[in-house]
Order: sequence, then C-alpha cells, then structure tokens
Amino acid sequence: MVAMADFIEEDTPSGRLIRFTGRLTLARIGDIPKRLANLDVAPADIDLSGIERIDTVGAWVAYKLAKQHDARILGASAEALRLIDLVDETSIDVQVRPTPLNPFFRVLNEIGTATVELFRTLRGLLSFFGAILIALWAVIRKPSRLRVNAIVQRFELVGVRALGIIGVMNFLVGIVIAQQGAAQLAEFGAQGMTVNLVGRLTLRELGVLMTAIMVAGRSGSAFAAQLGTMKLTEEVDAMRTIGVSPMEALVLPRMFAVILLMPLLGFYAAMMSILGGGLLCWLALDIGPEAYIQGLQDVVPITDVWVGLIKAPVFGAIIAMTGCYQGLQVKSNAEEVGLRTTAAVVQAIFLIIVLDAIFAVFFSAIGWD
Repeated sequence: MVAMADFIEEDTPSGRLIRFTGRLTLARIGDIPKRLANLDVAPADIDLSGIERIDTVGAWVAYKLAKQHDARILGASAEALRLIDLVDETSIDVQVRPTPLNPFFRVLNEIGTATVELFRTLRGLLSFFGAILIALWAVIRKPSRLRVNAIVQRFELVGVRALGIIGVMNFLVGIVIAQQGAAQLAEFGAQGMTVNLVGRLTLRELGVLMTAIMVAGRSGSAFAAQLGTMKLTEEVDAMRTIGVSPMEALVLPRMFAVILLMPLLGFYAAMMSILGGGLLCWLALDIGPEAYIQGLQDVVPITDVWVGLIKAPVFGAIIAMTGCYQGLQVKSNAEEVGLRTTAAVVQAIFLIIVLDAIFAVFFSAIGWD
C-alpha cells in the first residue's frame, strides 16, 4: 500500500523539528498544508530524509514552510533539492498596493496622476505637431510628394459620408434652440427675437462646434483605429523600411482633408440649423420664411460667418492631429487600439472646447461680438 504523506514534530537542541514521511506528492499530500498552517511552535529544522517520493507540490509545501519560519531543510535528496530550487526561482512575491485610508489623499493622487498624464500627452502632441511641420516643409519643397489621391479619398470619408448625420443633427439642434428660446423669450413678450438667437448662435458657435464634435467621433476615431491597426500589423515599419515617410503618406493627407472640409461642413451645419429653426418659427410663431430670412439679414453680422469659418480649420487640424497621434502610439495588442481610439476622441473634443473658449475671448477682445 502506498504510504500517505505525514509528519511528526520533535524537540531537538536546535529547536522544533518537522520530520516528513511517506510520499510528499499531490496525490498523497492530504491535509498536510492545513495542519502545517496550525502549528503551535514554529519549526527550526525540516527533515526530508524520511520521504519516499516528492513532486513539485511537495517541494512547494516544504519550501513555503521553511521560508515562512526561516527554517533549515535537512536530509533532502538531490531530486528534492532540485525541485525546491526550481520552486524558489519561480516564486514571485506579489505586493498588493494598500488602499489609502484617507479618501482625500486617494482623490488627490488620482488628480495628480491625471494631471501628469495630461501634460505628457500635450508634450507628445507638440512633438507630433513639429513632425507634421517638418513633413509639410518637405512637401512644399517637393510638391510631387503630396498624395492627392489619398486626400480625395479622405474627402469621401470625412465629408460626403458625414453630410447626412451632420445635416439631421444640426437641423434638430436648430429646432431645439428655436423652441427653447421662444419659450423663454415669451415671458418678456420678445418671441420675435428667436430669429436673432437662432441666427447668431448657429453661425457663430453651435454649427461649427457640433460639426467638430461629430467629425471627431467619426473621422478622428477612424484615423486612430486605422493607423493603430497598421502599427500592429507592422505596415508603418514596412513603409519606413522602403523609404516612405508615414507622416507624408498617412498623416498629411488626413490633415489636409479635415482642414479643407471643416469650413464647408461647419457652414453646411449652420445652414441646416437655421433651416430647422426657421421651420419651427414658421409653424409655432407664425414667422413666415420671408420675414425669417429678412430678420436674419438684419440681425446677423457678417463677422459671425467669419468667426465660424476661422474656427473650423483649426478644429479640423486638432481632430486629425489627435487621431493620427493616438493611432501611431499603439504598440502592444488589439486592446490598445480601442483605448487609443477612445483617447483620440476624448482629447479632440476636450481641446476643441478649450480652443472654442479661447476664440470666444479673442473675438470679444477685437470687437467681433
């Protein structure tokens, strides 16, 4: 009959001795780990001379007991020593980060981490912007290097395919602005000012802002996913190997496409918002199309149109730059493609809002308000 593993405790001049017997293997180890965990006296020595056989599990039990109580291992065979050394080499101490007891410091740590990551990203974007300028200068010096076909292809992705969703979204936004504005202005008997509200707000702010957010969600995420996938499949490295600059072949066409199309999309979005607002004014406020258009001409200055057209290409550059930058940062696995795509959209929208606030202060300072 095969002997089960067991142990006995003996007192020796050097301290408590644990003497193992039987087969110290997975099939015969029984409840020894539980019994060892409940020892009354910590052992000073562990004797393995009486065991008949040992496997990795038995070696782990002996090794753990010796390490836990700083005990010596005696009488081990060559095989037992080899397995114990193997267990020792593969043993990794897992350090669990303690949760801060004070919630204030935990929140402060998270804020600090986010701030450091923000500045690291801004530094990376500035460096990437410098690389774009270098590639642009190379194209200016040699215009034949500009990939016109790639730019035209991006026109379809960024512009043509986005016309439907941008048009419907801004049409509904115009209706909402007119309805909410009319409801509030009715308290002062100034429902006729709804035309002013719709015209100025859509041409100056919401038209280009809503379009930029939509393009960031559609095209910015697409750029990050495309370049991230190319980075994983080593297509970007292959381009560098054959002497093709990824900045010129991948980044600049996307930059040009978004920068050129954003003013057109922004103006189109503003017109759709004005159309939606005009429809509500006609149906709910009895302001006919002729009176509505005449009111727009009277109250909307041409500077509002210029404000939207000036902001649009800047927003487009931010969208393309963040999308391409995050896509080219992909390094390890497919999961990172999704993370970088999300980061591209979030960063683009954040920077667009910040720049929009800066533009508002700037245009107000120069009298375009």
